[in-house]
Amino acid sequence: MEVKEVKILSAKFDIKNAHKIETAKKHGAYSTLDKLFSMKPEEVIEEVKNSGLRGRGGAGFPAGLKWSFLPKDTGKPIYLTVNSDESEPATFKDRYILVKDPHMMIEGIIICCYAIDCHESFIYIRGEYTSQVEILQEAIDEAYNAGYLGKTVDGHDFKLEVTVHRGAGAYICGEETALLESIEGKKGQPRSKPPFPAVEGLYGCPTIINNVQSIASLPFIMEKGADAYKAYGTEKSAGTHLFGISGHVEKPGMYELPLGLPLLQVIDTVAGGVWKGRALKGVIPGGSSTPVLLPEEAKTATLDYESMAEHKTMFGSGGIVVLDETVDMVELVQNLIAFYHHESCGQCTPCREGLGWMLKITEKILSGEGSMADIDLLRELCDNIEMKTVCVLSAACTMPVRSYLDKFRHEFEAYIQTDPSPHKKQEQASP
Repeated sequence: MEVKEVKILSAKFDIKNAHKIETAKKHGAYSTLDKLFSMKPEEVIEEVKNSGLRGRGGAGFPAGLKWSFLPKDTGKPIYLTVNSDESEPATFKDRYILVKDPHMMIEGIIICCYAIDCHESFIYIRGEYTSQVEILQEAIDEAYNAGYLGKTVDGHDFKLEVTVHRGAGAYICGEETALLESIEGKKGQPRSKPPFPAVEGLYGCPTIINNVQSIASLPFIMEKGADAYKAYGTEKSAGTHLFGISGHVEKPGMYELPLGLPLLQVIDTVAGGVWKGRALKGVIPGGSSTPVLLPEEAKTATLDYESMAEHKTMFGSGGIVVLDETVDMVELVQNLIAFYHHESCGQCTPCREGLGWMLKITEKILSGEGSMADIDLLRELCDNIEMKTVCVLSAACTMPVRSYLDKFRHEFEAYIQTDPSPHKKQEQASP
């Protein structure tokens, strides 16, 4: 299979000043609006359904289907919240859209809001994205001044207000209901579900929550049609994706590729392969919360939702991390658990206490004071904590940790059997 980059989401990324409305319009921004308003809202939803667009935040739920879940005639306003709280370690795709082509996302917001009869949208952006929020807000101001937002959208009888809401640095607010709590001015903690946001979301009203990349995909679908979008990717995983490839590769970066490509082929041909001529030890396929793949597993994995599920991992946010032969997997696990323990909101006991317990055990093993029973206990805790909480933050930690324990148990055991670490032991033994 040939590996070629595609320019749909990234079409204007290399154009100077494409974040400015004058330049963006010269290259097609907002050109879909006349077609949009000539269609009925339900026709727009059907077009998005037919495109096969799935949520690009990690879950991969069909976007048009999600929109259709909104209850009818509730008498309540409908809200759209765009999740730009890109805080998953190893994920950096959405910030490219925010900085390089924010008007593409704004146009997508207009398309979505018209389809779902929404007149007020919130963009929830990661608190650490300081320069990004400045560029985004400037683009929104430009859209207001040009008449694309406000009391009439591009001269059509449709009102739309867009507000940027900055987070305060909490990873948990990337979870959709914690995001809603934060916008409402409350402590950012996930809600129990049901009710789901589509029924009772922001301010108790029907709410659609979509990722930046999902929303930014809409102008292409509206302009070219569902079939043009389905021409990329696979039957069940249509379209393109922005892949952030990092770790031990020669050419780390952000690449737009059609879904369904072989994972190792992408690493070798797009990212230049494993750096310094070293051997591949593992691949994290979709951000820190996804189970690791061994090299032999990665050989048969393709970059789509179905293949990742078959390999007992997840597509996630498309943040691919390549690990070379020098990586100490026990240290990696300690770092991973420390992050999720720190970011736990503390609402649920298994997450609040369990992740801290896992961290202490891992640190004990690293210090050379652990036992085989500690490794077994760490594995048991993964099973006992996972899916016992309101949200999936604990599972975002336990699922990958379990994969490292199962696939690299010998490295954990080496810390019990030998001291210092296995890598230091090899260095000491080498001439």
